[in-house]
Amino acid sequence: MVHYVGLDVSLKQTSICVVNQAGSVVREGVVDSDPGAIAAFVRSNAREVGRIGLETGPTATWLWTELKQLGLPIICIDARHAKAVLKMQINKSDRNDAAGIARIMQTGWFKEVRVKDLDSHSVRALLTSRALLVKIKRDLENQIRGLLKNVGLVIGRAKFNVFAVRAQELIAARPELIAVVGPLLKARQAIEQQIDDLNRKVLKLARYDAQVRRFMTVPGVGPITALCFKATIDDPTRFKRSRSVGAYVGLTTRRHASGEIDWKHFEVR
Repeated sequence: MVHYVGLDVSLKQTSICVVNQAGSVVREGVVDSDPGAIAAFVRSNAREVGRIGLETGPTATWLWTELKQLGLPIICIDARHAKAVLKMQINKSDRNDAAGIARIMQTGWFKEVRVKDLDSHSVRALLTSRALLVKIKRDLENQIRGLLKNVGLVIGRAKFNVFAVRAQELIAARPELIAVVGPLLKARQAIEQQIDDLNRKVLKLARYDAQVRRFMTVPGVGPITALCFKATIDDPTRFKRSRSVGAYVGLTTRRHASGEIDWKHFEVR
């Protein structure tokens, strides 16, 4: 008999429900949110597993990848779609949610979510960390500019190391400003060093990736944009048409047709 399994995952524990082909509960339990513990429970209580379902969430990528490597037929479904089904239950609990997900697997009323591989997530994490540090550096510079403008000192147009040199010159004879602006300049310098380290990692990734180098042949596309695009698309074969990629990244098709003219392009809405 084929069994279907639902997982309701939290950070520490996971509620598991096993149902048969008729949707009747065969076994329920709670284990640690660890791929090994989940796999052991499933294998001991469901000899022939048709599908195992879990919702999208903070740990979904990790669990999906690990359970897939353990040879289990794991499927990730959209949490919003699952919520539309689970809200029909009278009582909301982890146990009931696991049973509801198991029955979703049993009926087949779901649309599987594509889970990106860990390499794509690693690249996105690198780019996100870099973007955050760049923002913090910019915020520090704006704060320093604002503090100095209050006392009539203007840094003006300054990039790279010129900013720090100019700020140091303006506060050199003002002990009260050194006490306020000095720590901000030190923090900016430390963050700038971390940004430089991340920039080197980005360039190294781009240098050894043939596909990214191909993207960079497009005018105006650098290593950051190329890496971000590749990590976002992940597996291009999951798109049936190239036009679907624009919609996936949030662009809307605009069309102009008149006589023999018929052109389309994407724009941000």
